[in-house]
Amino acid sequence: MSGSGSAAPCRFAHYFVICGIDNETGLEPDALHFKEGIFWENFDQSPLKRTFKSKVLAHYPENIECNPFDQDAVNMLCMPKGLSFRTQRDSRTPQFHSFLITREDGSRTYGFVHTFYEEVTSPQICSAMQTLHQMHQAEHNASAHNFESPSSTSSLQGGYDSVRDTLYVSKAMCLITPMPFMHACKRFLSQVHRAVISHQPPPLPLESYIYNILYEVPLPPPGRSLKFHGVYEPILCQRPGVGELPLADFPLSEAFQLLGVENLVQIFTCVLLEMQILLYSQDYQRLMVVAEGITTLLFPFQWQHVYVPILPASLLHFLDAPVPYLMGLQSKEGTDRSKLELPQEANLCFVDIDSHCIELPEDFPQFPNKTEFIQELSEVLLSFGLSPEGGNASPEPAVSSQTSMLEKELKSTSLSELVDDRKNGNLGGEALDVLELLQGNPTLERLQALAKRTGVKVARLEALAVGQKAVGEEGVGGRSPAEEEELKNAKLNVQLREVFAARFATMFADYESFVIQNSPDLESWLTNREQMHNFDKASFLSDQPEPYLPFLSHFIETQMFATFIDNKIMSQWEEKELLLRVFDGRIEKARLYNVRAPSLRSSVYQKCTFLKESAQAIEQRLRKIDHTAIHPHLLDMKIGQGKYQHSFFPKLQADVLASGPTNNKWSNRTCSTQRRVDRHRQQNDHLVLDNDLKEKYMQEARNLGKNLRQPKLSDLSPAVIAQTNWKFVEGLLKECKMKTKRMLVEKMGREAVELGHGEVNITGLEENTLIASLCDLLERIWSHGLQVKQGKSALWSHLVHYQTREEKNEQLLESPGKIYMKSSVGLPALRVSVIQDMRHIQSMGEIKTDVGRARAWIRLSLEKKLLSQHLKQLLSNQALTKKLYKRYAFLRCEEEKEQFLFHLLSLNAVDYFCFTSVFTTIMIPYRAVIIPIKKLSNAMTTSNPWLCVSGELGDSGILQITKNVLEMTFDCQNLGKLTTVQLGHDNSGLLAKWLVDCVMVRNEITCHTYKFPCGRWLGKGVDDGSLERVLIGEFVVPCNDDDGGRGSKTPPLQRSPSQIRRIKPTTVQIQESIGEAVNSIIKHFHKPEKERGSLTVLLCGEGGLVWALEQFFHHGFRSARIFQKNVFVWDFYERTVEFMENADQIGDLQETPEPLGLNCESFCRYVNAINNMPRNIGKDGKFQLLVCLGARDRLLPQWLPLLAECPVITRMYEENALLRDKLTVSSLIAVLETLHDFPITLESSLTKSVEL
Repeated sequence: MSGSGSAAPCRFAHYFVICGIDNETGLEPDALHFKEGIFWENFDQSPLKRTFKSKVLAHYPENIECNPFDQDAVNMLCMPKGLSFRTQRDSRTPQFHSFLITREDGSRTYGFVHTFYEEVTSPQICSAMQTLHQMHQAEHNASAHNFESPSSTSSLQGGYDSVRDTLYVSKAMCLITPMPFMHACKRFLSQVHRAVISHQPPPLPLESYIYNILYEVPLPPPGRSLKFHGVYEPILCQRPGVGELPLADFPLSEAFQLLGVENLVQIFTCVLLEMQILLYSQDYQRLMVVAEGITTLLFPFQWQHVYVPILPASLLHFLDAPVPYLMGLQSKEGTDRSKLELPQEANLCFVDIDSHCIELPEDFPQFPNKTEFIQELSEVLLSFGLSPEGGNASPEPAVSSQTSMLEKELKSTSLSELVDDRKNGNLGGEALDVLELLQGNPTLERLQALAKRTGVKVARLEALAVGQKAVGEEGVGGRSPAEEEELKNAKLNVQLREVFAARFATMFADYESFVIQNSPDLESWLTNREQMHNFDKASFLSDQPEPYLPFLSHFIETQMFATFIDNKIMSQWEEKELLLRVFDGRIEKARLYNVRAPSLRSSVYQKCTFLKESAQAIEQRLRKIDHTAIHPHLLDMKIGQGKYQHSFFPKLQADVLASGPTNNKWSNRTCSTQRRVDRHRQQNDHLVLDNDLKEKYMQEARNLGKNLRQPKLSDLSPAVIAQTNWKFVEGLLKECKMKTKRMLVEKMGREAVELGHGEVNITGLEENTLIASLCDLLERIWSHGLQVKQGKSALWSHLVHYQTREEKNEQLLESPGKIYMKSSVGLPALRVSVIQDMRHIQSMGEIKTDVGRARAWIRLSLEKKLLSQHLKQLLSNQALTKKLYKRYAFLRCEEEKEQFLFHLLSLNAVDYFCFTSVFTTIMIPYRAVIIPIKKLSNAMTTSNPWLCVSGELGDSGILQITKNVLEMTFDCQNLGKLTTVQLGHDNSGLLAKWLVDCVMVRNEITCHTYKFPCGRWLGKGVDDGSLERVLIGEFVVPCNDDDGGRGSKTPPLQRSPSQIRRIKPTTVQIQESIGEAVNSIIKHFHKPEKERGSLTVLLCGEGGLVWALEQFFHHGFRSARIFQKNVFVWDFYERTVEFMENADQIGDLQETPEPLGLNCESFCRYVNAINNMPRNIGKDGKFQLLVCLGARDRLLPQWLPLLAECPVITRMYEENALLRDKLTVSSLIAVLETLHDFPITLESSLTKSVEL
């Protein structure tokens, strides 16, 4: 028994198992269906429908060291429902399903099960079933005592009578294999079953075939095909080679047909994001096909969590697991999905396979390029004649048991033919070669014709020809229809998988650059694994196209991605893991295609280019079989045992099947020897393949652009090397020119559209992609001609060398690299230099790799408009450049270097926020200065001032300012582009009134400065009585006199409206300003979400909706009164509310139409809520807040008629006021109603403390 253990890893099958009923123990109710001492499906169901315990009746061999036999698991998974009984009236179609067992080390064993029905011959079991049926009948009659008798008799028609009925019970044959050769195992088991039910015995005893597959059929080596013999026909299988996708034999076509392409891609996304996935079907094989199909498509990643494609009833508690899982649950016939109670559904993807529908978790990111991806998969399916929508896939075909076909096959098969051929089966190929040689020789053909005429027969040649003709008639290319179907499935499988693999190869083409490898050896890495960061996520994400970010930012946090990176790191000390080796090979191929001409890293979809190549590899292996296994043969069996009995599986001779032969050359090889030989051969094959392909890929790459041609380096003379490097320098310069030009056109195109000049004509490339591409270019420039490579980033290495030298000189004299930027009004000058920006990056804990630091530094310099100046400063240290670079390096070609820096200088013409928008979680120091109007105020206040700065990414919270200092610095998580400042004081002391000109806020890392104009008083009894104001910011770009490109900038954002309006606008101007404000908001929502900017600016800024409506309400408003006390629009609102509430109490409003009454109620509620809030924002601030809330809640058009028709209007507005013109009010309502289609959200700085 143990003698065969050493060869087990090389064997096709490890175990042959029979499960069924144990006649000695009889009928045992299945404990899995026993609950609180009561039988679950007790008397409501006929005994034939109940479940009973199955047992492993036999398994061969007894045990294998590398794969110990787990009896309970195998029994549970062979017959997950236990035994089932049938009578002659019921369908007894054989069924096939597969399963897998995952061991503790993560390795898998596959099981393939053929379940059929066999007549029960035990009188005890028939008697027990009769008794159970009588008990069920008695119980049923008792419960139906008060009902009509026909119902009770009809319900028993499906019962069992031992005299009248024949009883059948399920039995399962199972092959357990180390690799998932599903089709081969299915055909073998099907042939064994056909032999059992045939009227004639098989050519050899069944033991011969089982012994053959257990001990004499090897696993096909990688990249090779194998033929072995079943009972009646040969069976083919093949194994992918090195560089090909790993073996996956489960039919993906079935998974796609069951669920449809779109559903399957959604489930696939959920699996990638490691959610909980529950598959649900009546059919075990469907559960297995979908589960294995999806996990196969994960390449190069692997599912790392609970994986149970068929969940036995005893393991239902697994559904409670608060971890990601992928499980399959069998549904009972007629069970409604709504009755299935699952412990957790918040993060669950529920897949009802039989109904072809899925339930997805809320708000999960879509797979990148999902639409194009689905389109490509659909095209592959259509090319094989399958519908992308899926639908009712044809049911699993029943295993054929047509006796007439069987008899016909048996007549043409003789025992002698099977036992012959010296037990090796390798002569067929030689004979075929002889035939081809003779038939292809014209001289021999003439001799053959002459021989025929003279009556001489060339017997062997004719026999060969006849045999070959017969084989040719079997099917296309000598294959049977079943083999043709298998080939079609295999080709479809690999093409679908290639499409998925190509997506990952595109998305993770540069993943290796962001892997952090700091440990000197494997032991230290394993020791510190938990505390270490292995992948620079922030830098990786900063490099990706923006549409990918929602998905990728989630995916790189998963365990499967972490394991993939771990495997990559460990590969420097150990042999590469198989999936990783294949994936890295794919990326290398793609790089060869793009040699010296990497395309811009964009979100443009790229189709898979390996489809035909991969399908041809499979077809070639099946066209020419590499290995033929030993034929089944007679064994040394005891006479009288193993006797054939029609339709009954025989009791096999255990001693014959217990151990394998000792004289097979391959069976004696140890596992390690086999692997070593295979690996050596694979590597040799792989090298030949790569060298052939390499030239092909290089040739294609050369044609991409002559300026970036990669020449052959076969001639290594100095002249050729110099010429080659010169072409590289030219190519890099040309690429720099192209990239900077593209970045400018892209950016300026968008800004021109914002100013109203036409439409953007460059689409499809996100700003982030272009900047990432520029980072790639700079890295390649800095890598050219390096003396010694230090670290993964040549640019960062150069910067660090520069930093070290400059810091030594800094103590002696001021570094010439320092720049003093002119500050804006009220802000102190800020020192900026190459080293200062490096220190900012070095202090960011989120960035873990040199590549990441270099790219962050580039982004920061670009955002500060200092990239060209910084690099010029870096290269000014010529001694360092000479030390680091060879003479021919790009950075030592003076003319090209100057042109390069000039191209980068052109990028200063536009504003980038590429650092601020990417590193959103870092802490940033800000400086704020409050500037009072000194002419009208002492600039001193006895009150305690405070401010709150808000941006697109959040706010700073309330910050108290030291009294009379008016300047502060504070650290805060990146706020993004700044939008508003709330400024206020507590009104304490004698000098509590404060006239503020503006607030200046500066980001101390990026130097971005924002001005927040105010021009209003803060204090009780002055202006509108406000103690706090919300100010809207405008972006200010400081300008150096000596910096040519720095003066140009984008137009300023809208700012806070000032109180002083000397020229009264005309009615036409007011109506136009309202139209423009509404139009700006609509345009805002038509932009991509990440490019929209601040809605607060469009609502509350200069020219915004609040400003425009304020002009409307001020038209014809009687604001001056006796004693010159100002009256505000808010006073009109308050009096309107007062009138409405009084009218409501008297009852005047009760007669108004219901909608009008509801509008009155909502208007009063909003005005009172604003008046009652603890914030003192003044009357203009309250007007602003009401307009914003009305716009958000779609109430402005409903409130306008109330204000226009309220009697208070006659006392507070002139006759010619726009608010008293019904036609103008109607047109304004129509304009405001266009905002109802958009979800307006307000910053917390506006709505804080309002309770509605």
